Amino acid sequence: MTAEVVLSFADLDGAVAAFVELGFRVDLVVPADDPAVVGISGHGLRLRLVRGADLPARLRLGSAAPGERAIGAVCVELVEPAVEDPIPPLVPEVVIVRGGAWHTGRAGMLYRDLLPGRLGGRYVASHIRIPDGGPVPDYVHFHAVQFQLIYCHRGWVRLVYEDQGPPFVMQAGDCVVQPPHIRHRVLEASDGLEVIEVGCPAVHATRADHELVLPTPQVRNDRTWRGQHFACHRAPPGGGPRDLGVAAATGGVASARISCITGPSARTAFASLSLCVVLSGEPTLHCGERISLSSGDAFALPAGTAYELAGRAELLEVEAR
Repeated sequence: MTAEVVLSFADLDGAVAAFVELGFRVDLVVPADDPAVVGISGHGLRLRLVRGADLPARLRLGSAAPGERAIGAVCVELVEPAVEDPIPPLVPEVVIVRGGAWHTGRAGMLYRDLLPGRLGGRYVASHIRIPDGGPVPDYVHFHAVQFQLIYCHRGWVRLVYEDQGPPFVMQAGDCVVQPPHIRHRVLEASDGLEVIEVGCPAVHATRADHELVLPTPQVRNDRTWRGQHFACHRAPPGGGPRDLGVAAATGGVASARISCITGPSARTAFASLSLCVVLSGEPTLHCGERISLSSGDAFALPAGTAYELAGRAELLEVEAR
């Protein structure tokens, strides 16, 4: 673990912008949807900027014996190096999300939480949008995740991935599986881009790779990252019900499909994550009570929960074990 100077700011976004103007670069963001910690480096220094009350600087060092000590007026934090990708235990709950506020996350993108309680911190599901199209202020990065998928709901986005060839465009209805630690970058987006992103664990590090240039010269479609491979599902003409290829790409860690209902549909949630996002229509959920839903709403139910959907709607359904 590299030594870091820890600085705490009530206005974290403003602090990051100011240090970037001074020649620092962003190395780490945790979490991407609502940054609370941003690691930066420059001028021979590593800084850890933390959202919170403005406090005096302190030094953070890796140690097998965690704790704090004072050296003169300097506070030294001794921190045991973290185990990467910890998967918190599942805390099942009934989740119903209708509407919700947007907030700014990494790279200026707007986020809306589809799993506010995060099921104990195990899963995150975000509705992400970029209102104004054009180049995206992104950089080559990767995520410390167990799995992650992105479904393009509206508009288009141009992306590039490590060992997957030149940049390509995702259109509405397409879905990408991002294996753990695959390097990638968001290059450009249309006006009104909207994507749904689902991953595990809920709080994970987004780390920059400033040395890698994308696209890479080699194309390795058979490459795996921690047993998973990159996949891009293309929506067929006219859309319709379909499997999104997530189970095959993740080795069964997660699965996803587009389903369409035209009348009553009795169902049972069976996975640790059973998430349903309404893409269009106005279905009614019957699960102990009658709940009217509309486009952009979402719900997640504990395994073993019987429920019924009625009405007409197109749905994105994601399950994870």
